[in-house]
Amino acid sequence: MEDETLIAQVTSKANSWLEGNYDATTKDEVQLMLDNEDKKDLIDAFYRDLEFGTGGLRGIMGAGSNRMNIYTVGTATQGLANYLKKEFAGLDEIKVVIGHDCRNNSRKFAEIAADIFSANGIKVYLFEELRPTPEVSYAIRKLGCQSGIMITASHNPKEYNGFKAYWNDGAQVLAPHDRNIIAEVNRIKNTDEIKFDSNSKLIEFIGKDMDKAFIAEVKKLVLSPEAIERNNDIKIVYTPIHGTGGKLIPDALKAVGFTNIINVPEQDVISGDFPTVISPNPEEPAALNLAIKRAVETDADIVMATDPDSDRIGTAIRDNDGEFILVNGNQTFLLCLYYLMTRRHELGLLTGKEFVVKTIVTTELAKKIADIKGIEIYDSYTGFKWIAEIIRRNEGIKKYIGGGEESYGFLAGDFVRDKDAVSACTLFAEIAAWAKDNGKSVYQLLQDIYLEYGYSKEVGISLVRKGKEGADEIEAMMKNFRTNPLTSLGGSPVSLIKDFGKLEGIDFVSNENIVLEMPTTSNVIQYFTEEGTKLSIRPSGTEPKIKFYIEVTGSSKTCEELAQAELKAYEKIDSIRQELGI
Repeated sequence: MEDETLIAQVTSKANSWLEGNYDATTKDEVQLMLDNEDKKDLIDAFYRDLEFGTGGLRGIMGAGSNRMNIYTVGTATQGLANYLKKEFAGLDEIKVVIGHDCRNNSRKFAEIAADIFSANGIKVYLFEELRPTPEVSYAIRKLGCQSGIMITASHNPKEYNGFKAYWNDGAQVLAPHDRNIIAEVNRIKNTDEIKFDSNSKLIEFIGKDMDKAFIAEVKKLVLSPEAIERNNDIKIVYTPIHGTGGKLIPDALKAVGFTNIINVPEQDVISGDFPTVISPNPEEPAALNLAIKRAVETDADIVMATDPDSDRIGTAIRDNDGEFILVNGNQTFLLCLYYLMTRRHELGLLTGKEFVVKTIVTTELAKKIADIKGIEIYDSYTGFKWIAEIIRRNEGIKKYIGGGEESYGFLAGDFVRDKDAVSACTLFAEIAAWAKDNGKSVYQLLQDIYLEYGYSKEVGISLVRKGKEGADEIEAMMKNFRTNPLTSLGGSPVSLIKDFGKLEGIDFVSNENIVLEMPTTSNVIQYFTEEGTKLSIRPSGTEPKIKFYIEVTGSSKTCEELAQAELKAYEKIDSIRQELGI
């Protein structure tokens, strides 16, 4: 009966699209779903409206209320325009920046958004062609805009696209603006309320001048120009994985002094189909296969890859045997943070007012390093809007020197307020040059960190659960972890539980309830043991996944002992996975 009710509901909603003011192509696609005996696609396309959440929209492209298309994008844009006109009513001119990545329909969605903003009397700076997400964040601040959007689904599979909304500080929108924009979007009940007729006089194209200004800011971040000059010819393989990185990153690397940048021709091809990879995600080992192959062929030193909108960086380095190994997001984060703190200390740039930021699911080893070096470290929720909020809160009071998350995102400078793979690539190359200047490889530098501060191994596991059934299953799993909390991890008793959904925790060592001081609630549960094991569980906010983050720790005094520590860590991680059934 429940299925029949649901089918009746989605059928009614689909028929309203056939009768409404939608284009013929959309109506044909809806009719095909209605005519299909298998109603799965119809249900997935219409069982809900694609939600304009706190970061915008993200979903599979196609016809339907739960899909990314010109109407869902149009509704989001019109709602944002309505809010901007209310919030900035006192300004003579409201301005926005629009950028997009390489995905199918990205340019189309960006142009439609530009049409709608301009039709609402809002000045639009539209990038002439695809550009990295961090450049959009930068341009908002550079041009004094009140808002901006980026059409991208970041590292999601090719079927997806998205709409990221930014505020006047260049960061993704936060409270109260996020809730207020959502309310405005939800007030739009039909397509007739969307102003699609553009005012071309209000649309200005931007591009190369903004590129130059952005790269000039990246150059200012360099801490070891002499090391780069002495090692400018290290061989760097870089791939944009068909995306936006090719527009800035090779030029940025050259601008800071590197001369030997090797491309991966097959992946320089701009394509929303991502023909050379299953997933355009630098977190996925297979996404770097071609780049590593190219590095072996050219005897390169390091490999760097970026996702389609160039806000995430994946890397590979040579181990002591000369073989390429992948560097995970936590390790990249540790290397960048360690370098920035160490090098600033060497240069006498630390004043006692510096701070760094990590997300709650990122390695706790970063906190240990920062504490020992006497640098303040903040914990934030997953997502760079929360890191940006901490930067904004401390502006003019403390100095931000770096922050990031385990999911391959890092931000080295505060002229951008989102994760930035452009500056992360130049920073990683600089680290390689600095390490070489000190007679080490990047791999040996990472070993030094483990030997000095303790070993840490982190593994992320994602369970994909698609569609309505998948969303219901993920919700049930989170409910079960709350009602039946784990009591042990890998054979060790749980000593602390943190539930960010309630902002409450239980410390079993002191037998105390604790209050978690965070800006808002988040659907995350964490378990800790006394010897340093940490398990974090959260549903993804952008994909149909539930994510498990396992971190275990150890100690070693020699490189030989590191191998044993790693082996023991994997054994414990396997034990925890068996306990969880993942």
